[in-house]
Amino acid sequence: MPAEVSEVCLILDRFDSVAVVTLNRPASRNALNAELRRAIWSDMGELNDDASVSAIILTGADPAFCAGLDLKELGASGDSVSGRDGLEFSGGARPFPSMTKPVIGAINGVAITGGFELALACDFLVASTEARFADTHARIGIQPGWGLTVELVRAIGIRRAKEMSATGNFVDARTAVAWGLVNHVVPHDELMAHALKLAADVASNDAAGVRRILRTYDEGADMTGDEALALEGRVSAEWITAVSGEDVEARRRAVTERGRSQI
Repeated sequence: MPAEVSEVCLILDRFDSVAVVTLNRPASRNALNAELRRAIWSDMGELNDDASVSAIILTGADPAFCAGLDLKELGASGDSVSGRDGLEFSGGARPFPSMTKPVIGAINGVAITGGFELALACDFLVASTEARFADTHARIGIQPGWGLTVELVRAIGIRRAKEMSATGNFVDARTAVAWGLVNHVVPHDELMAHALKLAADVASNDAAGVRRILRTYDEGADMTGDEALALEGRVSAEWITAVSGEDVEARRRAVTERGRSQI
C-alpha cells in the first residue's frame, strides 16, 4: 500500500481489495497544485501495481470533486502551466498512468476543467446529485492537455462536447446521466456506498478477465468496426486456450447463483 502523502493532500483507504483515493484539499475545492498532481500520478501507479487491489475509487473531499488546476499557485509561482514536476498538461499526457485495473470516479461535487479531465480518465462514473461538470479551458485561456478532446467525445458525442467546451457552461448531474457522461446519479449521502458496491461487484469477478476486457475496449476504441471485431476475435481465441473446462464450470455455477440472488 502506498504511503500517505505528507500534508495529507491525498488520502488512501482500503476496503478489502478496493482502494479509495480521496483528493483532500477541500479549502481550495481540491484544486490540482503541483504536490497533488505528483501524488495522484505516484499513488495511482502504485495501486495499479499492487496485486491485492482489484478496483480503485477516485473521489474528492466535500464540497467538490476537483476545481481543476490550482491557478493561485500558478500565478504566485510564475511557472508555466506544465510546472516543474514533469506532469505536463500537453503532449498527450494524462492525470495518472495508464491503468490496467478499473477506476471508478465517485463525483461528489464540481468537476471543472482539469478536474473534469481527471473524471474523464476514469473507466466509469457515479455522480452525486451535487455533481456538476464544466470545461472552462477557453474561459481561462488554456488548452486541454489531459485527454478531454478525446474522452469527452467518446462519452457524449462531438456536438455536445463542442457545446461544453465552447460555452464553458455547467452540466448538472441529471443532464450528465441523460447524456451518458455518468452511469448513475444517487443522493449525495449515498454516493460512496453506491461506488463501493460497484467496486465490490468488480472485485468479485476474475481480476485478469476484467483487466483484459477493459483493455480490449480501450484498444478497439480508435479502430474501425471491422478492426475492433477482429481484435476481439483474436483476444477471445488466445484467452480460451488458457482457461480450463473446470474453471469455466465453477465460474458458471457462481454466476448462476449470483443471478438468482439478484432477481
